[in-house]
Amino acid sequence: MTDKDVLQHYLRVRRANLLAKIDGLSEYDARRPMTPTGTSLLGLVKHVASTELGYLTDVFGRPSGRVLPWLEPDAAPEADMWVPANETRAEIVELHHFSAQHADATIEALDLDAVGKVPWWPIERRRVTLQQILVHMIAETARHAGHADIVRELIDGRLGNGPGDPNIAARSDAEWAEHRARVEAAARQA
Repeated sequence: MTDKDVLQHYLRVRRANLLAKIDGLSEYDARRPMTPTGTSLLGLVKHVASTELGYLTDVFGRPSGRVLPWLEPDAAPEADMWVPANETRAEIVELHHFSAQHADATIEALDLDAVGKVPWWPIERRRVTLQQILVHMIAETARHAGHADIVRELIDGRLGNGPGDPNIAARSDAEWAEHRARVEAAARQA
């Protein structure tokens, strides 16, 4: 595998991890705000897909032709982070796939040292390479996938990447409750 292949692989895995967080959820649970700032699972998918579309198409002069109304100047505040009733889950999932397809086409077409311009960054940082933006998008996607891990756990208790995730201890509900109690006791003692 080349360095570019490795970076693209990690981005694809993180995309899939994030999208999987809405699997099996009701429409309400996928959309409901789970934090004081309104974070929702479907909103995270929408945000990451929108962000990736900008960074891995427009920045490199390869516009997708897709207009995202929630990024327009007259859009509602934080409109890329939540999903109103008139936007369907299917539309957001399709956006996720569309964004990934166009981003992957850019990654495949360009060398890691290909130069792009991020017009919304400070002027001294606007000039970037594909490698920089790939690392940026992997970090951005992983960050929000981590948020989604916690939000999904709050909704229905599902941990990590589902049953059999080797990064999650195999514990019964009682064992998790005992573990949480230990953590709570240590926090109170401190």
